[in-house]
Amino acid sequence: MPTPVVDYDLCVGCGSCVEICPEVFELRDDKAWVIGPDKCNTCDCQQAADLCPSQAIKLE
Repeated sequence: MPTPVVDYDLCVGCGSCVEICPEVFELRDDKAWVIGPDKCNTCDCQQAADLCPSQAIKLE
């Protein structure tokens, strides 16, 4: 199962990943944080990564 990773240097804190996968991501200090990496199977983490405007989310 892929695990989401956020590059905090690139993250602009837009929140689109939180809207798509709130059980996986949350915003803290204007950055996206991974809070539930094991829940990628219940939401579309690939879509969250694809829609990230700064391409700060990768699936490894």
